[in-house]
Amino acid sequence: MGFITVKNLTKEFRHTKRQEGLIGSITYLFSRNYSLIRAVDNISFEIAEGEVVGYIGRNGAGKSTTIKMLTGILVPTSGKLEVNGIVPHKKRMQNARNIGVVFGQRTQLRWDIPVIETFRLLRDLYEIPKNIYKDNVNLFTEILELEGLLSTPVRKLSLGQRMKCDLAASFLHNPKIVYLDEPTIGLDIVVKESVRKFIKTLNKEQNTTIILTTHDLDDIEDICLRTIAIDKGKIVFDGSIQEIIARFGKYKVLIFEVKELEIMQTDKLPKCMEILEVEAHYLKIRINQEEISSSQAIRYIMNTFDVQDISIEETSIESIVRRLYQEGWDAQS
Repeated sequence: MGFITVKNLTKEFRHTKRQEGLIGSITYLFSRNYSLIRAVDNISFEIAEGEVVGYIGRNGAGKSTTIKMLTGILVPTSGKLEVNGIVPHKKRMQNARNIGVVFGQRTQLRWDIPVIETFRLLRDLYEIPKNIYKDNVNLFTEILELEGLLSTPVRKLSLGQRMKCDLAASFLHNPKIVYLDEPTIGLDIVVKESVRKFIKTLNKEQNTTIILTTHDLDDIEDICLRTIAIDKGKIVFDGSIQEIIARFGKYKVLIFEVKELEIMQTDKLPKCMEILEVEAHYLKIRINQEEISSSQAIRYIMNTFDVQDISIEETSIESIVRRLYQEGWDAQS
């Protein structure tokens, strides 16, 4: 059994259907119709202690609902859920002592007092031994460069400064599991690097299990060895970033500079060559490598047009996942 075990987990929400207009409002007072929305649909996975897992999906896919069940905020409709041997919604206090949570758009820091005062409140709340508290504050200050920020009221911090302090606060009590929801959203490159370094260091030194939900695929590539993707409430992928590229990265973009290009000529291109852009001296196509190889496509274009230059766009994980979000995982598998 894993450190985190999820088996056939389902969460449904009851949605009220309301008719428009005056008649609808009156009818709503006496009779209401409901529909069930299945936000998470019979998902299963296990996560080992010390793993760093990326949990990705488009907006509304079921990511946040899953995290809320793991943290004990929501009660599952059905299925099994255990986190470090605890059923989160049944033992919320015990579960809360073992976890840390960071939401990119929210803060747990007290707005009008210096950061260090919030740290001291958390020390007392979690009953952190003085030596551990001191060691952690010193370590976090060094890695995240918090010196000079700890005595500053939170309302005077920039977004990046606040996020670094929020991260430190979440790891302060040595939680066994930390849930990070968009921890680098809106941050500049320098702060992002600092945040990623901190997460990797704490995972390595304290063996903290980390679940990261994000739309920034650079975070996933840099931090996570494993990625779980959810779409329409169902798990559609569970593996490494390299597996995503191998499984879904079958498309390649080829760019040609040509001496002269008549738009009418492009109508004769095979269906396996999808035209992305076309101009008088420029042609950009996308090919499915399961249907035609890059060399075959290049040879065909060179035999058809007077090609001056060729370039191939590298397939990035971000471009793959963006396409999967747009067209659906089933359409690409």
